Amino acid sequence: MRVDVYTPLLLSLLLTAISPVVARRVAPALAARVLTAAAVVTATATVWSLVLLAVTLLDDAPPVVAKARQNGLRLAEPVPETVGVVACLALAVVAHRVGRAVRAEYATRRALRRLCDEHPGDTELVVAASPVPRAFAIPGTPGRILVTSAMLGALGPVERRVLLAHERAHLAYRHAALVTAATLAVAANPLLGPVRTQVAFLVERWADERAADAVGDRTTTAHALARAALTAGRVQPSCGLSFTDRAVTRRIAALQSAPPPHLWSVAAAVLALGALPVLGAADATGDLLSLLTRVLL
Repeated sequence: MRVDVYTPLLLSLLLTAISPVVARRVAPALAARVLTAAAVVTATATVWSLVLLAVTLLDDAPPVVAKARQNGLRLAEPVPETVGVVACLALAVVAHRVGRAVRAEYATRRALRRLCDEHPGDTELVVAASPVPRAFAIPGTPGRILVTSAMLGALGPVERRVLLAHERAHLAYRHAALVTAATLAVAANPLLGPVRTQVAFLVERWADERAADAVGDRTTTAHALARAALTAGRVQPSCGLSFTDRAVTRRIAALQSAPPPHLWSVAAAVLALGALPVLGAADATGDLLSLLTRVLL
């Protein structure tokens, strides 16, 4: 347990280091899914490791000490007591961060959906009269696409098709759920912050590729993205997925080259990396249970 319990933290750093490489070389749809899955599993294993470290403080509880003395046992110290105390504090911080992230996601989605409340429930496209050029995919049942009149006015007919195809891809493939999962993983394990950044970028790249397929022209899609980005200016990211969010220059460059391949071997390696923290946490759990069983039984 002395080593295994720390493996999720160490592997978090490794996952963070390789995520940009995966994002560049693997098809966006596949890369977004495997990075999100690996981040969620790693974050879960990290929290469980903190729980294990906190549980080691039980060996100092008076009833446990008395029971051990009655059985003539010497209590082993799995980790220093200071580490257990730090783990307890870290768990409190994690609970606060996750709760705050959940509230922020809920509040943002509710605010976006309020903009669509006056429209019929089966309306997919909502056009808001606004001088601010924006376009969002708003997840929910049903999902909505919110576009301002300024954004529509800045784009030509083909460019509007690109924009709508992009936002429809966000809704169809539940990109908001992937970004939310990555966001919660980062709330539980801040070391995974760069992975969340890559996932948010990849879902935009994924939607770009689907839009290019829908209009049948990658160059036209790149031009539409560039025009929308110039019109919108700097956009503050939110859980409503926006057409002009996330590294527009990189996305335009990617559309001017061939789509990246589905490197299943790389995807499998990332998933295997995500599974290693679970194995380490499971081994540490077994060691701790064995120790507590000898003391308490």
